[in-house]
Amino acid sequence: MTRPARTVLVVDDDTEFREVVSEQLKAHNFEVLEAANGLEALLQIKRNRPGVVLLDLAMPRLGGLETLTWIRSFDPGITVIVVTGLSDPESTALARERGAAAVLEKPVDVGALLEQLSSLPVRSPLQASVLVVDDDREMCALLRDFLRGHGHDVREAGDGGAALREVARQAPDIVLLDIAMPGLSGVDALSAIRALAPATKVIMISGIANLEVAKLALARGAFDYITKPFDFGYLAQAVETAVIMKRMEL
Repeated sequence: MTRPARTVLVVDDDTEFREVVSEQLKAHNFEVLEAANGLEALLQIKRNRPGVVLLDLAMPRLGGLETLTWIRSFDPGITVIVVTGLSDPESTALARERGAAAVLEKPVDVGALLEQLSSLPVRSPLQASVLVVDDDREMCALLRDFLRGHGHDVREAGDGGAALREVARQAPDIVLLDIAMPGLSGVDALSAIRALAPATKVIMISGIANLEVAKLALARGAFDYITKPFDFGYLAQAVETAVIMKRMEL
C-alpha cells in the first residue's frame, strides 16, 4: 500500500500565496518547505529532497521552466506540479514536456491540489551498493551501520589492496575511501579503482582537512571529499547525489 509523498516545497514569489497554500497543506499533515524563487528552490532541494515541488512559472532570478528542467535532471524522482496565473498554452505545454506531473491554474483549487498529492506514492529511498574502505574497524562499523540504516547494501575492506579485489569482484555504485591507510594509500587506490570501474563514484574520507590532498583526489576523479568527524547529514546527501549522478550517466 502506498502513501502520499508528505514533504512539499512551495515555490512562488507571492508571499501571500505561499502562506495560504502552506497553511492548507499543513492542515492536512503535509510537511511544507517554502522558497521565494528558483534559486532558493534549488538550495532547498539539495538540502531536503522534498517528494513534491509546487512550482510557479513566473518568478524573478530563475524562472519556473528553467527550475523545472534543473529539478528533473538533478532528481527525476521528485514530482513537480506547476501552478500558474499565466494564460499561456505554450508555457503550459513546455512545462508538461519538461516533466511536470500536472499544471494547475491560479487561483488554485485546494481540493484539486490535495487530490493530486494524495495520489502520489512515497518516494522510495535511493538504494546503492557501497564499499567502505578504512583500516579503522570501528570507523568501518560506524559507516556500515549508518549506510545500512539508509537502505544501502554495504561491503567493507580494511585497506587499499582489499578494496581493489572487492571492486574487481563486483564493482559497487559508490566507494567511501579513506585517504590515510597503510600500504596502498587512498589516493593511489583511487586511481586504480577509477581504472577498474570508471562508473563507480568514489567519495574520499580523511581525518584531516588538507586542501592540496583534496585537490589531488578530485583531479584524479573523486566525486567528493569529506573530513572526519563526519557531518552525517552531508554524508547522506553526498551518497544520494552520487547515486543520482551515476544513474543519470547510464
